[in-house]
Amino acid sequence: MAARLLLLFIIAPIVELYLLVKIGGIIGVIPTIALVLLTALIGSQLVRRQGLGVMNRIRAAQARGEAPALPMLDGAALLLAGFFLLTPGFISDALGFLLLIPQLRMRLAKNLLSRFVILTPGGGGFGRGPFGGGADDGTIEGEYQRKSGRADGARHDNRLDRDD
Repeated sequence: MAARLLLLFIIAPIVELYLLVKIGGIIGVIPTIALVLLTALIGSQLVRRQGLGVMNRIRAAQARGEAPALPMLDGAALLLAGFFLLTPGFISDALGFLLLIPQLRMRLAKNLLSRFVILTPGGGGFGRGPFGGGADDGTIEGEYQRKSGRADGARHDNRLDRDD
């Protein structure tokens, strides 16, 4: 796995540089630089706008008492999109703009979440899985009130008093 990541971090920049030089040779250096800056500017504004929407969805899920797992993964994908769009290069820009498509981000988030947690059909809570208990986790909900058996309010030991 480490070898693949190292290879990715070596090959990806080389391919990006190759494309920048090739496209720069076709359309010119100044238009290529302008295009890279324009994609970064437009992309950062789109990420900002969509990020505010994701923050609102996270707050709404928390207000409903739900775990905001999907909106948080959506936000993480937006963060990755912003990283790709601010990185100079045409392949990274294409990946960044792909991650700006909300349906694609939600599909990726659901796919990633389904690997770790089984969502209930309502979509709000968690089913049984490594992160959550389900309906059969042995938890009993209820309320209790501690009452003192003494008139002066002092604590009383609940064990049976014996006259041994």
